[in-house]
Amino acid sequence: MKAKKSLLFLSVLLLFSFCVIACDQVSNTPTKRVEEFLSKYQMFDTDVEEDLNNTINSEDLTDEEKKRYKELISNQYKNLTYEIKNETIDGDNATVEVEIEVIDFATAISNAEEYLSEHEDEFVLENGEYDKTAYNSYKLNEMEKAKEKIKYTLQLTLTKVDEEWEMDDLTETEKQKIHGIYDY
Repeated sequence: MKAKKSLLFLSVLLLFSFCVIACDQVSNTPTKRVEEFLSKYQMFDTDVEEDLNNTINSEDLTDEEKKRYKELISNQYKNLTYEIKNETIDGDNATVEVEIEVIDFATAISNAEEYLSEHEDEFVLENGEYDKTAYNSYKLNEMEKAKEKIKYTLQLTLTKVDEEWEMDDLTETEKQKIHGIYDY
């Protein structure tokens, strides 16, 4: 009887171990890694927020402008939708084609730039100097009004390191597409 219980215990343990290993391998695909990566954007994960803060802090914006821009982009991330289109594996390198849909801030920015060029006098201080704060405020207002969405295709690359798929760094173009500011 004791031998049967030991055999049953070992069988259950072996089955459990097999399930854990199999589940780990199922989640170790380029597509799963990309899904995990994009999910971090949608959940506005702390790593994503830190990266956004670094990006915003490198811009020449006032504290209020930074706050407004961060709110726009964090909402962009949270509302990002995506569809995996294709996965290609070549040895230890992979590419996952993803179609994302985001708010089209690029058009709002382009319209703001066009407005600036046609109404320069509205963005000049009394001393005749360019009023960057007034223009940034106008541009952020236009971005906040934006509702149209746009689809972009990303070719995200991954590299297998120690049998684990890891996302390669995003290109500047990929970041701009995720932000919805890529000027197509």
